[in-house]
Amino acid sequence: EAIPEILPLAAVSVGIIDGQVLLDLDYSEDSRADADSNFVMDNRERWIEIQATAEGAPINDQQFEEIKAFARKGINELLGMW
Repeated sequence: EAIPEILPLAAVSVGIIDGQVLLDLDYSEDSRADADSNFVMDNRERWIEIQATAEGAPINDQQFEEIKAFARKGINELLGMW
C-alpha cells in the first residue's frame, strides 16, 4: 500500500462587510460580516475545503467568485512562504 503524498496547504477566511470583501477576518469583523467563508487549498491549487455562509445577506455568483479570488490570492501568498 502506497503512502499518501503529503503536500503543503493553507487556509484563509474571507468575508463581506458593508459590501467590501476582506481577507483573514478577525473576530470583530467575522461577527458583523454579511457573509463569511473558509477556504483550504494545496500548493497545486486544488481546493480541499470551501465553506461559505450568508450570515446577514445572501451572496450572488459574482460575489462568490470575488471571495474565491481573494482566497486564492491569500492562500498563494501563504504557500509562497513555504
